[in-house]
Amino acid sequence: MRKLTNMLVLIMLLGCGLSSSFHAQAEDGAPKDYAYFGFEPDIITNYISKQSKKIGYVRITMEIMVASPDHIAIIEHHAPLLRAAVVEVLGEQDELKVKSPTGKSEIRELCFETINRLLKEETGQELAVSLLFTKYIYH
Repeated sequence: MRKLTNMLVLIMLLGCGLSSSFHAQAEDGAPKDYAYFGFEPDIITNYISKQSKKIGYVRITMEIMVASPDHIAIIEHHAPLLRAAVVEVLGEQDELKVKSPTGKSEIRELCFETINRLLKEETGQELAVSLLFTKYIYH
């Protein structure tokens, strides 16, 4: 009975995963062709450490998800501006926010909003669909 229950749960999860993949389509019915731009090298900066007198640092690797591979060239052109903005956002955060899981999520969202705001100012479009931290190390 337990094996049957586990098998049914597995089948339901697989079914949900497959059905959600069909929802990632453009309005005209064609599948969306997402692309990712990764910032190289890693972004490393100091953050505010009010609790102790030591300087803390955070190191991230991030990727911007865009709706079309055509947008990669635009993101690449503006990469120095976007990198500088992310360094500024990270440097303004306090130690507690940098070290907490919810703080990491808030920082990622703030970086995403900043990137889209800058892209809107520079290109007239909010090109970023999502922002992923693929590495997040603090000390």
